[in-house]
Amino acid sequence: MVKTGKKQLMVDITHKITTLRAATAQAEVQVGKKETIDAVRKNLVPKGNVLEMAKTAGLFAVKNTSAVIPDCHPLPIEYTAVDYEIEERKIRIVFTVKAVYKTGVEVEAMHGASVVALTMYDMLKPIDKDIEIKHIKLLHKKGGKSSFVNEFPIPLRAAVVVCSDTISAGKKEDRAGKVIVDKLNRLDVQVSAYDIIPDETDIIENKVHEYAKNNDLLIFTGGTGLSGRDVTPEALSPLLDRRIPGVEEAIRNYGQQRMPYAMLSRSVAGMAGKCLVLALPGSTNGAAESMDAIFPHILHLFKVTGGQRHD
Repeated sequence: MVKTGKKQLMVDITHKITTLRAATAQAEVQVGKKETIDAVRKNLVPKGNVLEMAKTAGLFAVKNTSAVIPDCHPLPIEYTAVDYEIEERKIRIVFTVKAVYKTGVEVEAMHGASVVALTMYDMLKPIDKDIEIKHIKLLHKKGGKSSFVNEFPIPLRAAVVVCSDTISAGKKEDRAGKVIVDKLNRLDVQVSAYDIIPDETDIIENKVHEYAKNNDLLIFTGGTGLSGRDVTPEALSPLLDRRIPGVEEAIRNYGQQRMPYAMLSRSVAGMAGKCLVLALPGSTNGAAESMDAIFPHILHLFKVTGGQRHD
């Protein structure tokens, strides 16, 4: 929990995207004598079948992790697996959890493994007084933002263009463009240009010709709505060699889950030569949410296209 004065706030994950999350954790139960393992194998423990009882306890535990660990979010657990590796005086518990959600399941996996081990301890203590629980740890996880990070030997370059009559006239301060620049910087993408222009088709077209040849990404913000001056999609579309509908759908779907007006936005994504061109909403929240919707995973495009990089 994050303490702010007298309030306690759960970590905000509303900006995250939903992906398949998986984690595997382990715990080890060390017994005091070989006969204890023999009793487990032969199902001779007085309290019952240790392996099955412990597995059941672990399944209950993993589904109730958020009720025990304060900062854990309730998760739609969709898969669990409990495996045992039994040695002469040790049982190694391997606990795997999967969920399609916005945050990881590593704590759930470790909680499940811990409760399996505790259940074994409780069932075995009448016949063995020297039991220890050891090595509770995460073995591996996948599915979060770190799973979609792409590293490039030569940093990607980007130009950001703000399309707005009022901002270009000095009547309003740009915020959306600065949000985009900040998010690119955090992704180690070099911002080579930051420009502010009015909503004019010919100026937008000129910026594509100017920036697309020397950058990997060209991001426009503004002019994607439905007012008479919103012309960014019309200006960009004839200049794109290939549209990328999936990116456009991802932006609108992410926004629609947070703001019903997002369905009115006309975001654009496509390739102009070797450059990825994006047209994002001009509102600060719209620009920020659009970036969250598709970054960093959209950068995988530059792996797929192979040699399509600027010298």
